[in-house]
Amino acid sequence: MYIADSRLPAASAAAPAPGPGRSARIAPTVLALGTVSLITDVSSEMVTAVLPLYLVTVLGVSPLGFGLLDGVFNGASATLRMLGGLLGDRGGGRHKAVATVGYGLSALCRPALLLVRTAPLIGLVLAVDRVGKGLRTAPRDAMISLAAPPERRGRAFGVHRAMDTAGALTGPLLAFLVLRSAPGGYHAVFTVSSYVAALGVLVLVLLVPGRSLRSAPPVPGGRPRPGELLRLPALRRITGCATLLGLATVSDSFVYLLLQRRLELPTAWFPLLPLGTAGVYLLLAVPFGAIADRIGRRRMFVLGHVALLAGYGLLLARPGSGAPLAAAVLVLHGLFYAATDGVLAAAAAEAVPERRRGAGLALVGTGQAAGRFACSVAVGALWTRWGDTVALAVMTAVLAAAVAAAAHLPAPAKEGPA
Repeated sequence: MYIADSRLPAASAAAPAPGPGRSARIAPTVLALGTVSLITDVSSEMVTAVLPLYLVTVLGVSPLGFGLLDGVFNGASATLRMLGGLLGDRGGGRHKAVATVGYGLSALCRPALLLVRTAPLIGLVLAVDRVGKGLRTAPRDAMISLAAPPERRGRAFGVHRAMDTAGALTGPLLAFLVLRSAPGGYHAVFTVSSYVAALGVLVLVLLVPGRSLRSAPPVPGGRPRPGELLRLPALRRITGCATLLGLATVSDSFVYLLLQRRLELPTAWFPLLPLGTAGVYLLLAVPFGAIADRIGRRRMFVLGHVALLAGYGLLLARPGSGAPLAAAVLVLHGLFYAATDGVLAAAAAEAVPERRRGAGLALVGTGQAAGRFACSVAVGALWTRWGDTVALAVMTAVLAAAVAAAAHLPAPAKEGPA
């Protein structure tokens, strides 16, 4: 999707034009940020892998209570994502500084989990952690988009997401090993996670370049507001598509709880379920990003949700039982992430000028996160009132309708790789 709005300057290339032997290279900034994300994801996924069981089995939180906490975990970042993007765009590009604050806040929340024992306090810690994520996500993605040539952005985001997912693979495995050596040792998991998170912040400070923008001209009219950004036709369509599909995307934690309960998998194996998703995502993030650069990023984004819909259908129908069905659902879940996560960021980056990149990416991410927050609360309420089968059936129907609607959203007059 390209912008057809003469009031805004076109995005200029932040990276040198690709020449022979250069186009296939990945920018050092992308690799450095990928390393930070890898380390940080080891820390965060260690917690995410055990948190559902810790809340439900140790603290006795109800499905509705878990839905509210999960909504906080996935939706609180939406409240500050726009602020992170706007702050990162100021002063010629302060993306690293804002990202560092965000990563630092999340790192401080890991040891805080050792001190809290009640669901409200855990919810507060999770909210602060997600505030950190909200602050850092748009500046980080802006740095990636500015370091990559436009025709290679899908691949650049794919490389970053693959490195991020390598951490997502390692985190649950490390949590599993900790719990195997100390059954019920959730606090041991939180302790190890704290040290890993601190390492990620250190790598960010030492290895990632300080400024994203150096010589771009100032933006006429000062700082952009979300309403002004929505006047960009391509960005408006991307935001609408992401929000619509986010409203029907059941959170990972609920997917893994549904798998464990409906297929009666041993609880000791619960921390390993995210590995199936992450493994497929790791293998396919880069090739799917490159394919999206060729066939269209919005098309790939919608196709990813078709894979998610198939996973919901399998889980609902239960044509088999045990490990084979669990593996099929996790493969489809990984396909969904490989086709949507980095692809959405690449599509959004193409829709906004360079100087407003952080705010534009934040707007799209905010819409998606807000939709997923509403979905988590709805699933928790449906599960508590009518059970997991009804909750899953309703969300499967909603996702099918959302995919059909997103597929028929009008494209801009001139459609490019976005």
